[in-house]
Amino acid sequence: MATINSLGCETIEVDENNIHRGVEIGNKNCCNGDNRQEASRSGGWKWTSLLLANQALATLAFFGVGVNLVLFLTGVLGQDNADAANNVSKWTGTVYLFSLIGAFLSDSYWGRYLTCAIFQVILVVGLLLLSLSSWLFLIKPKGCGDGQLPCLHSSDNGIILFYVSLYMVAFGYGGHQPTIATFGADQFDESNPGEKSSKAAFFCYFYFALNVGSLFSNTVLVYYEDNGYWTMGFLAATGAALIGLLSFLLGSPGYRYIEAHGNPLPRLAQVFVAMLRKRKIVPSSPEYLYEVEGSESAIKGRKIMHSNEFGFLDKAATMTDNDMRRGPPNPWKLCTVTQVEEAKCILKLLPIWLCTIIYSVIFTQMASLFVEQGNVMDTRIGNFHLPAAGMTAFDICSVLICTGIYRQILVPLASRLSGNPKGLTELQRMGAGLVIGLLAMVAAGITEIQRLKRVVPDEKKSSLSVLYQIPQYVLIGASEVFMYVGQLEFFNGQAPDGIKSFGSSLCMASISFGNYMSSLLVHMVMKFTARGDDDPGWIPADLNTGHMDRFYFLVAVITAVDFVVYVLCARWYKPINFEDDEQQQWSQGEDGGNGRSIIMLELDDTKV
Repeated sequence: MATINSLGCETIEVDENNIHRGVEIGNKNCCNGDNRQEASRSGGWKWTSLLLANQALATLAFFGVGVNLVLFLTGVLGQDNADAANNVSKWTGTVYLFSLIGAFLSDSYWGRYLTCAIFQVILVVGLLLLSLSSWLFLIKPKGCGDGQLPCLHSSDNGIILFYVSLYMVAFGYGGHQPTIATFGADQFDESNPGEKSSKAAFFCYFYFALNVGSLFSNTVLVYYEDNGYWTMGFLAATGAALIGLLSFLLGSPGYRYIEAHGNPLPRLAQVFVAMLRKRKIVPSSPEYLYEVEGSESAIKGRKIMHSNEFGFLDKAATMTDNDMRRGPPNPWKLCTVTQVEEAKCILKLLPIWLCTIIYSVIFTQMASLFVEQGNVMDTRIGNFHLPAAGMTAFDICSVLICTGIYRQILVPLASRLSGNPKGLTELQRMGAGLVIGLLAMVAAGITEIQRLKRVVPDEKKSSLSVLYQIPQYVLIGASEVFMYVGQLEFFNGQAPDGIKSFGSSLCMASISFGNYMSSLLVHMVMKFTARGDDDPGWIPADLNTGHMDRFYFLVAVITAVDFVVYVLCARWYKPINFEDDEQQQWSQGEDGGNGRSIIMLELDDTKV
């Protein structure tokens, strides 16, 4: 709907998110031309390519630290296997837990662009301090921590600086991740059918870029770190993060910006407070629930249509005589349908999200137990030494190959068979990811059985080649394409406009809680299986005396149970329905899209 502003020029709202070019809030530059034309000249693949490059470089920097961290803790700081695996799980979990903080600041106050910039600066500073702490305090003598030359005991100050910088890296990368994903999705206008399909493709390429950056970390940087050049590896990671920050800033003139939507916590609290105040009344039927007139909702975004789930919350939008007598509604006593649906949306997403945590337990094994398992296998390929952490390259290559297969082969084939343009729905993809992840745990367990059979007497290593780990890495890579890309698309698409970054952060938070659950599971397994020197448990310091295969099979059984629960939750879930979507369906109806349906909806909005 067109309106005339105070400057005397026509303002055409591109969408309900106030998309505009070059300004975070405020001025829409309407006198420079049609806003829809302005939006078409901003965002899109040209500028999104810079964000994908930024994602690749930031990931290279992060995994330059994370992928070999378990060996740094054991080789440089002298921690045992179980403690090192737990510390890595806790750190990785904290990384993605910080994503919730980044998402909150992005949605509520700073906006996506500013949030991305600030957290990238924190990442660069953290990596620089990490490089200095390893160089000045920890790597003594030079070249130690390569598996041959032991390091001297580190000073307390050096260890404190190491952990402070390590968690600065976690804070910077964690806050950056959900925001850059959402900011990239913002570059495509959902009201444009062509850009809407590009937005769906973006999440695939986003995860592709993540793995391109990770590939360099897991090959080149890992090789240097594994040979004792830890400081060089950390400095290379710092340089990558700095270049990534500069590439991000380079695109500032052309990005498409969406302003922050305000703190969602009071809005959610208002729904539950209003519902409790009206707990004794019977909710009104959907057509009589309270909603503001016009296209603007109470949460600075598209209106959300009523849903039947969690019907008790409809009491918050039920109008009473007291509500009508007291002038403007008090939001702590009467909420709009959109506000209630925002709360419902979060509640509906929680069961799906909880089911994804078990998959993250599988995923986190690559950075801990897989590396420890590979470290006691034969890592020689002829005269070349392949670092155990470098095996992650097979996971990354699997992701890159499977992404191409999925986009170019599976999507067109499944689209023809199912009639769904996306091929498989996001929920179907996530379910497939769970099953493939389960198979990865079975493969890891079988590899461990074979490794134990070929343990060389009086040596710590087995004669089984580390290349036997390839199937478990390849399967996890394939599962990531289905699970994590599906999660990013699902949670971002199903989140209301006011909490889009929060939706993206749910994927990262799943990884976070998966790491914490993995740490708890390892601790419980060791507590119940370790019975002194005669039976040191499933994951002892000397893996040749343990049964890590049983741990892998335990995770596989837990995943099978989780899959059953997930299927039930997925069948129950009903997707969010925005008013714009319904209007689009009406306008593309049997009347040929001549506008009659849109007029009917506008009349309905005014209760005529």
